[in-house]
Amino acid sequence: MADLIDSLSPAQLATPSLCGAWTVQQVAGHLVAAVGTPPGAMLSAMVRSGFRLHRANARLAVTTAAQPAAALADALRRHATAGFRPPIVGYPGQLTDLQVHGQDMRRPLGLPHGLGLDHLRMSLDFLTGGRAVGFTPRRRLAGLRLEATDLDWAYGAGAVVSGPAEALMMAVTGRGSVLGEIDGPGVRVLAARIP
Repeated sequence: MADLIDSLSPAQLATPSLCGAWTVQQVAGHLVAAVGTPPGAMLSAMVRSGFRLHRANARLAVTTAAQPAAALADALRRHATAGFRPPIVGYPGQLTDLQVHGQDMRRPLGLPHGLGLDHLRMSLDFLTGGRAVGFTPRRRLAGLRLEATDLDWAYGAGAVVSGPAEALMMAVTGRGSVLGEIDGPGVRVLAARIP
């Protein structure tokens, strides 16, 4: 991820990402804030955000993203081997966050975005396993059966949504731009549940 950020031009960094209203650089800021924010700064952001985690997270991402891209890349490299394990979501949550946000940045820029199938399986298991707090609301997958077409993986029961594992991961996390990459009678149901 640090290499990707280092390789981007100012125009690419200013490109809208797939993650809400954030630019590519602000998504990078979010990734840095997740691993590099001191506990006191996180508590302060939580207080200023009315103890709403997503709002505090967004505030930290935008503030952190104000740094030059080279500083963001350097911070990611410094924290790459840190043993930080987030509460509740653990290492699978970190992997999923990195994979999803990597695609949030790469896809709008038209950059290659192939991910390893083993890592995608871990993220899909995490997203459907009940510990994905903050990643996807549980109701989004109710009554749906997800089936990956590029690996032996399925989840749930109901109207089928099938497609490549990466597209399933992105759709499950609310990225409507991938709906054209998945198929099945459940796609319409899933699409209605993505804001």
